[in-house]
Amino acid sequence: MSLLQPSEIKLDGYLLLSVGALMLFGLVMVASASMPVAQHDMNNPYYFLIRQMIFALVGVVGFAVMLRVPINTLQRFGGMWLVLALVLLLVVLIPGVGREVNGSRRWIHLGPIALQVSEAVKLCVVIYIADYLNRHRDAVRNTLIGVAKPLLVLGLLGILLLLEPDFGATVVVFATALGMMFMAGVRLRWFYIMIGLAVAAAVMLVLFSPYRLARLTGFLHPWQNQFDTGYQLTQSLMAFGRGGIFGVGLGNSLQKMFYLPEAYTDFILAIIGEELGLIGVLCVLGLFVVVVWRGLSIGRMAHQMSNLFVAYISYGVTFWLGLQVMVNFGVNIGLLPTKGLTLPFISYGGSSLVIDCVAVALLLRCDLENKLQQFKLGVSHWDQEVNVQW
Repeated sequence: MSLLQPSEIKLDGYLLLSVGALMLFGLVMVASASMPVAQHDMNNPYYFLIRQMIFALVGVVGFAVMLRVPINTLQRFGGMWLVLALVLLLVVLIPGVGREVNGSRRWIHLGPIALQVSEAVKLCVVIYIADYLNRHRDAVRNTLIGVAKPLLVLGLLGILLLLEPDFGATVVVFATALGMMFMAGVRLRWFYIMIGLAVAAAVMLVLFSPYRLARLTGFLHPWQNQFDTGYQLTQSLMAFGRGGIFGVGLGNSLQKMFYLPEAYTDFILAIIGEELGLIGVLCVLGLFVVVVWRGLSIGRMAHQMSNLFVAYISYGVTFWLGLQVMVNFGVNIGLLPTKGLTLPFISYGGSSLVIDCVAVALLLRCDLENKLQQFKLGVSHWDQEVNVQW
């Protein structure tokens, strides 16, 4: 059996095809879910679809660029990713610079586009934590101070995120970092303590914040407050109920006709459930399961070859995307309180789509680094993988 040459290294086909299918499906569903609002507000039923297509093209460009960036280049600027995250979170809070929408200041205008800071911060945190865990692997595994240092940094980032406020992004950032630290070998008793502290902090934030407490109340008893705090959730549940097993048909949603708020962004899954039914929702879930499976496989391969920075980045990106999918699904079907988190690759939103594309490119770059290292080590089992030539 001949060894694979470096010029013949291929991308992971399962991951690439799954993400491509999610993006194309997302364009179809954004078109379907947004047309009534686009016609009413913009006098153009394709307004949001056109913008989403532009975002997708930008995301593909970002994907191509990131795919060609060596991992050691990202590692060389490990600390700068933290600085970048802090700068973005501080700048967005400056009046006149950060754009306020629905009471939250989360966007920075960059010419004709608006960057949602929390999306970029997720990527920065994954790279920074991966670099920290790689450089301080012994301290993280054997000393409490080694665990506490990154948590203090994340605490500062969390405070800035909560000032926007963006509770959902804060939860994803902390949960992703904790998952990465678990994979780095943090002692279980410290890991349980960290989870306990995180849960306690989340409970305190909810109890001492009137609007978060109202969201929790609406989540626990949506039908008792269906025209107030439980309105969005009850409309989402009605969408799933109308859809049943096979759905009412693509484009035939009733809830998108100004009944369900955020129908083409945070609650687009409800429209999928209404129009395509349980079958459509399960197909979407299946594609995300493939993404998580391949991401964890890439991380495991890097871990086995002791390429820990690559492994931690792979785990981080996978946990981030997987957690966001879990939260979005949970919110849409009433298992979790309402959070402002998009469904990756599907929901309308430029920052989310572009950053998600860059994150997947980073994951595929990790896969390429694994395969290149295998080539250097003389491993020759490439024919056992199903891949797509880039």
